[in-house]
Amino acid sequence: MMEDLKNIVESILFVAGEPLTVDRIKRVVEEADTAEIRSALQQLMEEYDARHGGYTLREVAGGFQFRTQPAYTEWVKRLLSPKPPRLSRAALETLAIIAYKQPVIRSDVEHLRGVDCGGVLRVLLERRLIRVLGRKNIPGRPLIYGTTRRFLEVFDLKDLKDLPSTEEIESVAREKFDLTDDAETADADRQAASDVRAEDAAAEADEPSDRERNSTTSHQTPGGTLAEEKDADEKNG
Repeated sequence: MMEDLKNIVESILFVAGEPLTVDRIKRVVEEADTAEIRSALQQLMEEYDARHGGYTLREVAGGFQFRTQPAYTEWVKRLLSPKPPRLSRAALETLAIIAYKQPVIRSDVEHLRGVDCGGVLRVLLERRLIRVLGRKNIPGRPLIYGTTRRFLEVFDLKDLKDLPSTEEIESVAREKFDLTDDAETADADRQAASDVRAEDAAAEADEPSDRERNSTTSHQTPGGTLAEEKDADEKNG
């Protein structure tokens, strides 16, 4: 039975387009209990590690996913000829700040960078690398930002405890994105920043008075469940 379960789990992981949590697998394989599924996953990971093949089973973004070995990335790229999405260095710097300082508000990021970050925040939201956690209960009730499951997937991280150094983040980003500082990207960032400022002004005009506001803070920390984060990611995506 355990051998069948291991093969079933392997098949599910093979066709999945995203990392699968143990709970997600359990909803598919209702006959097995959580301990049996974890055992099957552990066996599969050990078998693929011992095989030393072109791909392996990794625990990433709170779930499990088959991933090609980094040593063979060049040949995979030759086959797929992927065109990596553009990401400005300003956006990468902002992403690193959010990753290490989260939960964080825009003014904190701008204080560290010394420049307006409205545009790059929008870019990172569109890339689903960051998400809105809620609003901070201070004047203006600014949005609170944190990273997403997509961020963990892109940077091959099990969870936020595995955050690499800023140098390692840039190294991985070079593989995943077309890092650029060209004028076109800068203009796009400035236009996005202008749009964000306009939206902020409109939101502030519609903001209720302090007396009308609820005194509680809408704030979900990065420690929320993966299911809750996935729902938030889908809304932002």
